[in-house]
Amino acid sequence: MPSNAALHPIEPQLTPQPIHPETRIGHVHLKVADLDRALAFYCGVLGFELKQRYGQQAAFVAAGGYHHHIGLNTWESKGGSPPPRGTTGLYHTAVLYPTRVALAEALKRLIEAGVPLEGASDHGVSQALYLRDPDGNGVELYWDRDEADWPRTTEGELAMHTRPLDLDELLRAAT
Repeated sequence: MPSNAALHPIEPQLTPQPIHPETRIGHVHLKVADLDRALAFYCGVLGFELKQRYGQQAAFVAAGGYHHHIGLNTWESKGGSPPPRGTTGLYHTAVLYPTRVALAEALKRLIEAGVPLEGASDHGVSQALYLRDPDGNGVELYWDRDEADWPRTTEGELAMHTRPLDLDELLRAAT
């Protein structure tokens, strides 16, 4: 366990060494109250594949052949409730879809499963759907536009925005 001193902010360096540009977030591990309920959502609704299960306490799910994109566990949370709003913690897990069609198909699956959206936005660089999993964890499902299509200022700087996403138009892209 980190000491309380480790939780205090660190002074940023004036000339930091940048992280390697090919670094990626590999997976997220979520505490859940009910493993079967979480698997029903992540596998049954979103379509992730169950890769491995550790009894009734943990499971690992992924897209494609990867070992796991999402770990689910009840080690410290079995039967628990979501953290109250206004506390720190994970804001959301973001799942990047490879195409707009794949995002449209994800929206279709959510509608068919009766999963409500909390929001849907066009950020210029991406289109995103926002929802909660059965444990109250925030989930973003999104598709990135090609970098050449990202909005820019006249000076060439990135100009992201948040505008309503037309869900009917997105659904028309579903195959």
